[in-house]
Amino acid sequence: MKTKLFFLALVTLLVTNSFAQDELPLPTSDGRIALLTSLVDNNLQKTLEKEINSNPLWKTLINQKKMAIGLVDLRDTNNVKFARLNGNHMMYAASLPKIAVLLAAMDAIDKKELIETKDIRKDMRLMISKSNNQATTRMIDRLGYDKIEAVMRSPKYKFYDENFGGGLWVGKRYGGGGNTNREPLKNLSHAATVTQVCRYYYLLANGKLVNRKRSKQMLDIMENPELHHKFVNTLDKIAPEARIFRKSGSWKNYHSDSVLVWGKDDNRRYILVALIEDSAGEQIIRDLIKPIEKVLRTQ
Repeated sequence: MKTKLFFLALVTLLVTNSFAQDELPLPTSDGRIALLTSLVDNNLQKTLEKEINSNPLWKTLINQKKMAIGLVDLRDTNNVKFARLNGNHMMYAASLPKIAVLLAAMDAIDKKELIETKDIRKDMRLMISKSNNQATTRMIDRLGYDKIEAVMRSPKYKFYDENFGGGLWVGKRYGGGGNTNREPLKNLSHAATVTQVCRYYYLLANGKLVNRKRSKQMLDIMENPELHHKFVNTLDKIAPEARIFRKSGSWKNYHSDSVLVWGKDDNRRYILVALIEDSAGEQIIRDLIKPIEKVLRTQ
């Protein structure tokens, strides 16, 4: 009898742990999680560099600092690996930094600085899933630039840090008009570095943006994007069963995309961020998915 009970308890524990590893946000303890920048893996870094440099155009763009890539391997949540090319090189990122507005809004809602209404929930979804500029501008006006900057610079997150090339920044409405609050290093209105965006998704996946409840709410808003270009265009074809959490941006020659891919099994789980300044940027971003998954398969 005791043996049977022990066996049942063991099965229950294994099943519970399996489900826990499949859910998002991950059931990370309340203690500090490892800093993503401390998880740079030499083998992943070298393999990523080799794969990207095998494409002459990509190699040129990387060398000219007109392309930046960040990759986080989440297939083993107990052994997360990080690699980046031009990781701290800040670039104009168009609509991708709308994720900064989303975080600032969730922080304000949680602190009761902003009342969470049906209209605000709708605008947050439109801002992310359709990249709607009008909805984003309404959110910016509700929050104010000072609030958005304060959250990005906060000691809790440090998503914008002059000591590491800057990072995530929103200092201009999407659609013209009104005052601006450009970031101090390059005078950019909408900026990002791949390292900071990777950190954003990493903390989000672990339930560490605001708190677990708000992280789950943000994941719900970011899942199932309604724009199917760039990364999503390729993922729709090769991984239609995977959960996709995403935000992208484009303006003139500036193209950016960021995605958390969470497959049904742990063979396809990663964060990928790309910032590109090139007229072919949209197609390059589409073409990145397969080489990046090739890189992961070699680890």
